[in-house]
Amino acid sequence: MIKIKLVAAGLLIAGAGIALCSTVFAAGPLPLVLEAKIELGSVSGRIDHLAVDLVRQRMFIAEPGNNSVGVVDLKARKLLRRLTGFKEPQGVGYVASTDTLYVANAGDGSVRLFQGEHLSPAARIDLGDDADNIRIDERTNKLYVGYGNGAIAIIDTVRRAKIGEVQLEAHPEGFQLDGTGTKVFVNVPGARQIAVIDLALGKVVNTFPIKDVRANFPMAIDNERERVLSVFRNPAKLIAYGSRDGSVLPSVDICRDADDVFVDSKRRRVYVSCGEGFIDVFATNESGYSRIGHVSTASGSRTSLWVPELDRLFLAVRAAGAESPAIWIIKPEYPSTRSMRCSSTKSMTLRARSPSSRRNAD
Repeated sequence: MIKIKLVAAGLLIAGAGIALCSTVFAAGPLPLVLEAKIELGSVSGRIDHLAVDLVRQRMFIAEPGNNSVGVVDLKARKLLRRLTGFKEPQGVGYVASTDTLYVANAGDGSVRLFQGEHLSPAARIDLGDDADNIRIDERTNKLYVGYGNGAIAIIDTVRRAKIGEVQLEAHPEGFQLDGTGTKVFVNVPGARQIAVIDLALGKVVNTFPIKDVRANFPMAIDNERERVLSVFRNPAKLIAYGSRDGSVLPSVDICRDADDVFVDSKRRRVYVSCGEGFIDVFATNESGYSRIGHVSTASGSRTSLWVPELDRLFLAVRAAGAESPAIWIIKPEYPSTRSMRCSSTKSMTLRARSPSSRRNAD
């Protein structure tokens, strides 16, 4: 086994093995390689969203089953500490300009702030109910939180105060700012729509209606092609909408129980992580998206985080069967052939190398 080393923003990671799907591939790199697992210790129940502090190379992991937030050292690959005392934390976001961690709690609707290297408690903002996903716009010093029966809260990250909100027809799930920072696209599954918010006007200015599919949870923006990627659970589909007019591209099948989707602009790919125990990898083209990988992971592992600055995908793996809770560090590779694909019934499996195989590689 060849040892792979890559330095990205000071992060040094050793390579790992991967088993092929039964489709024939040319020799060479494969879509995804598992490089390392960072054990999280005692974490019960599901693991939710992730955030990263690039300067200190720390990752923050929402652990709603534990009412805690795990703090991981990515460079040393170890758990540093665990923040406790939350009420079902779901969303986490790190604001680099103020060195502040934000934690959104579903149980009491609060957003709690922690400051600096030692993550000292700094403030609390009460939204009322079911605080969930967090998005940050460093350009405008604004942070956005989906919460309640249908609203996006707007928080000033300098004043550390809520300064406004935008009403929606139902609870928001995944949402994203567009590349200009002037619009927010919001999955609103309870209303069977994607809402388009104009931030200058502070209100919903358009909606993309949803037909024949339900439960649109994760979302990503393909800024290069001006597309909004919405992922549905029933049936399991990825659908791209034109961000200007809501025009719909042909849908593609995906793994089940998806909770995160990301665009890898460098490779023109899309990654979808699913609780079914797969990551689907799609190639981007002018007419839509085609699947080039159906990668087996671990059951229940549906949340992930793509960090382009580190060129890594991080997967949150919950305790299930023989798997202990961990963050899996996954390195994307360039495909060795443009025609490579895996069908929905064939998969490749991420496998960490044994210590003996590492010694042999050395």
